[in-house]
Amino acid sequence: MKTLLAYILSSIFYLFYGCLLLVFHVLQWIGFNIGKYRGHKMAVDLMNCTFTYLLYILGTRIRFINKYSIPKNVPLIVVSNHQSMHDISPLSCYLRKQHPKFISKIELGKGIPSVSYNLRHGGSVLIDRKDSRQSLTAIKEFGKYIEQNKYAAVIFPEGTRSKNGIPKRFSENGLKMLTKFVPSAYVVPVTVNNCWKLNTKGMFPLELGVKITFEFHEAIEAKSMKFEDLFQKVEATIKNSVI
Repeated sequence: MKTLLAYILSSIFYLFYGCLLLVFHVLQWIGFNIGKYRGHKMAVDLMNCTFTYLLYILGTRIRFINKYSIPKNVPLIVVSNHQSMHDISPLSCYLRKQHPKFISKIELGKGIPSVSYNLRHGGSVLIDRKDSRQSLTAIKEFGKYIEQNKYAAVIFPEGTRSKNGIPKRFSENGLKMLTKFVPSAYVVPVTVNNCWKLNTKGMFPLELGVKITFEFHEAIEAKSMKFEDLFQKVEATIKNSVI
């Protein structure tokens, strides 16, 4: 019975998800061409929060745990483990006041309604993993943009999603470059738990009744310690809270 219900609710979820991708693509275009950055951001914030609540169709429950205040009026580097495509919208919705921007692979910059448009026009950066010079130049300019506007750069140092919840090895390069090009940043470690369970059967059907948590840890001033110590502390903080 649960399996049948999973197929039915997953079908409803994807129907709404697909239609909303098209709707928000149009809304982003309108927002960007009429209201520039502010208009586009309004559409993106609404999109991410809508996709977050759309998960409730599956009986999903999402909880944000934050015992610490997120620093204000400073650039942020949000470092998180990555378990599913569905952990991006809740994280973006929660951080909407911090103007989250992402480092994404260049392939995502085209072909996906709403997502590709947002990555190209919303201040995120697209990097070619096969071209180290392009990647370095792009992240350098991205860092200056984050520093100047005091936005939040979001990075997943695992590089790819963990399909079983067990964190993969964290790569140093992305965080190292960001701390270099965003010198006044505070690093905010985030631990995502159980989001991988949505895809235990693959993309379809999605799992029902998953309880997802996003735990925000205490922010660390990037320049307060050597990068090696900062990296180890951030990685240990995130991984030690993974269930």
